[in-house]
Amino acid sequence: MRNMSFKITVEQARAKTKDVTRRQHWDNLKPGEMIQQIVKGQGLKKGEHVEKIHVIRIVRVESEPIWDILYCGFRDGQWEVEREGFPEWIGQESRFIEMYCAANKCQPKDPCNRIEFEYVEEGGK
Repeated sequence: MRNMSFKITVEQARAKTKDVTRRQHWDNLKPGEMIQQIVKGQGLKKGEHVEKIHVIRIVRVESEPIWDILYCGFRDGQWEVEREGFPEWIGQESRFIEMYCAANKCQPKDPCNRIEFEYVEEGGK
């Protein structure tokens, strides 16, 4: 099982208030794949280990520019920034775009993968 870092949204992942994430790369991700959420995977000091959060199952993967959150920000009956774990930013989607672009060193027009997922219960159900 591959690890996926949720360094910026650790609180949302732990609280399971996030079921969409956007990522640069991760092009080979497929629906049904199981992923281990972790706090961070890079920059660990000698002797440190990854801190696991939850296991998630990938539901859908789509490539789109990050700025689509401004134009397609309401999907499947819910706001995208809310699904990303930031309900307080509904109507302020540009804040999310700025945060994402700064963290990923990209531009709003650059493609990213919108990854929809669900949390897997203990025991893999």
